[in-house]
Amino acid sequence: MNKLKLNSFIASSALLLGSLSALPVHAEDEAQLIKQGEYLSRLGDCMACHSLPGKPDYAGGLAITSNIGTIFSTNITPDKQHGIGNYSEQQFADAVRKGILPDGSRLYPAMPYPDYARISDADIHALYVYFMKGVQPSAEQPPETDLSFPFSQRWGMRFWNWAFASDKPFRPIGGASAEVNRGAYIVESLGHCGSCHTPRGLGMNEKALDSGDEQFLAGGSLNHWAVPSLRGLPHWSQQEIVDYLQTGRNDKAAVGGEMTSVIEHSSSHMTDADLNAIAAYLKFLGGNPPLQAYNVQAQQATEAKLTAAKNLSEGERLYLDNCGACHFVTGKGAPGVFPELDQATIVNASDPTGLIHTILAGAQQPSVAKAPSKLAMPGFAGRLSDDEVAQLATFIRQGWSNSAPAVSKDQVAEVRKTLK
Repeated sequence: MNKLKLNSFIASSALLLGSLSALPVHAEDEAQLIKQGEYLSRLGDCMACHSLPGKPDYAGGLAITSNIGTIFSTNITPDKQHGIGNYSEQQFADAVRKGILPDGSRLYPAMPYPDYARISDADIHALYVYFMKGVQPSAEQPPETDLSFPFSQRWGMRFWNWAFASDKPFRPIGGASAEVNRGAYIVESLGHCGSCHTPRGLGMNEKALDSGDEQFLAGGSLNHWAVPSLRGLPHWSQQEIVDYLQTGRNDKAAVGGEMTSVIEHSSSHMTDADLNAIAAYLKFLGGNPPLQAYNVQAQQATEAKLTAAKNLSEGERLYLDNCGACHFVTGKGAPGVFPELDQATIVNASDPTGLIHTILAGAQQPSVAKAPSKLAMPGFAGRLSDDEVAQLATFIRQGWSNSAPAVSKDQVAEVRKTLK
């Protein structure tokens, strides 16, 4: 081939390659990545923290109450001025997994990057494609987080990360099934379940980040609400765990508190396979003490007294007047509709804040695909005094098989102050 023909061949080849590259040969792959990234964003519950009702998705602005002050979530749409539109994929990965922004500043761990550190490279890539090409940019400017000194010094997070975070990738559990390990990956990384359900240390750090430590998912406290242990969940079957995560209710319980938004924005959107994997993993974990047996005699005694409705204490009378129609004299409620009170975690918690708050403010189950009805419990803050709520809560915590300490009117008054 002479030089002229060679140059012509090269030019023709370049033109052909240019034409091929201009064709949407990767459009289908990109669309699949966007779809995968959207699903992964649901696993990570990004919507719950970075979206507000009436605002564009992922435009930020949620006020997150913490022990060091109020932290506002940021705009994570691909807007180039107010969002993350200028992030490279590596910068996106560093923000998600390390809490480090492109300018070197540090995020607070209200962004659960200590858990997100275990997200795989493939999932980070899909998330990046979704947020850059599957999310509408928004010019919304959320409020700036402005904490008091010394917490305003973000450079200090470098030392916090050194002490409490980890860059170790997810490690499958040796000898566990593929289903259990899929559940472990979701719970320990994207699901960031440990950020609420693992006890925290003096540095407000999660005391454990994976199942290799028995403190992981062993329960804790969030804004004074007792957060239950997820290790083993001996009171629930695997299907009841799936039902709860999918619909916010099962035959024993109904969602309340911070978990409501998790159900609404995250777990109700998961596939049946992933929900079963999470449930299998939680059942796989050990470490919970054996479930306290029902005290049949105590349960029957409470039921008989409420049924007779004679010589009632003030707490018993208040229960019949305000609660009995839904939770019944048995304290068992109605499966899948009204939760059990007998041996319920929120009822027997050492800190009664969750129960008090529910009595005062009520609760509403979210409307989700497999349970579209919005079942609501009314709040009684305008109907019952602090003393009446205290007596009602005390009866519930000590009736049937329950055996929790009494509630004082001062405790009720403190919770009432927090109501919006």
